[in-house]
Amino acid sequence: MFVNAIEKANPFTRPIHFITRYYGGSEIDPGSATMFFVNEEGCAVTCKHVAELLINGQAIYSQFLKFKAELRRFEKDKNYPLHLKRLEDQYGMTKETVIRLLPNFLNSIRRELTMEIMPHPTQDLAIIKFASFDNTFYQSHAVFLRDSIEVKQGRSLCRLGYPFPEFNNYRYNKDLDDIEWTSEGRQASPSFPIDGIVTRQIGDPVTNRVEGIELSTPGLRGQSGGPLFDKHGIVYGMQSATRHLHLGFDQINKEVSIGGKKQRVSNYPFLNVGQCVHVNVIKDFLREKGVKFYEADPPAGAA
Repeated sequence: MFVNAIEKANPFTRPIHFITRYYGGSEIDPGSATMFFVNEEGCAVTCKHVAELLINGQAIYSQFLKFKAELRRFEKDKNYPLHLKRLEDQYGMTKETVIRLLPNFLNSIRRELTMEIMPHPTQDLAIIKFASFDNTFYQSHAVFLRDSIEVKQGRSLCRLGYPFPEFNNYRYNKDLDDIEWTSEGRQASPSFPIDGIVTRQIGDPVTNRVEGIELSTPGLRGQSGGPLFDKHGIVYGMQSATRHLHLGFDQINKEVSIGGKKQRVSNYPFLNVGQCVHVNVIKDFLREKGVKFYEADPPAGAA
């Protein structure tokens, strides 16, 4: 059903790759997110929680460098362990603390010299506006649904993104005590689609306005920021999060037979559904920021 639509969406949907390092280690944790371009001028949309990683990346590293600079003063001090513990507490350094976060925009534009990020004040939405670039590596752009009356319960829609980070073009530089991107190794990860039907529309209890679209299947980690579209490739929204709905079919300390042996198990089932930013929210924000975009209606008679 979505073969042609995916072929339309792939050229303007792009991954954002991340590599992360945590305090006290040299291991690198790869991750990914998604964005999609809305015009030919280098403007894309993604989730605000993804954009915040881009915004905060340098601040995180600057904080770590300050910590290292202060610690260096006590390298030859006999009470070095005490100073280390004091500074770790002061700067909040634990094994779970991110000290380096590096993004990479793959196959998007050439020579991204400057980038403006505009987060939405309330919704999980942000605009990324690339500037001073030589050329674009993405093709085409999103075409948004013109009339949101077409967002109906039971309609089949598809999401596209990059949930599985299979790239390995990075390394830990021991001499610099830092992580970095390299020109060697695998740079790309394949896109991954997942379909579902519209189950409900999500309203804001304060404004009483529809802000989101719920899908019967979960969005996958890394698909955040990817387009939600119909079989014609028209964009209805953007994948944002996964909601976990408690089903109430709990089994507590129930005796079952496993491999011929009686065992007691407990199970608390949840239904995982996708949550997407509504097309109207995206278009309104693009209008507010003066970003050019395109609209279309589904073909006549399309279900």
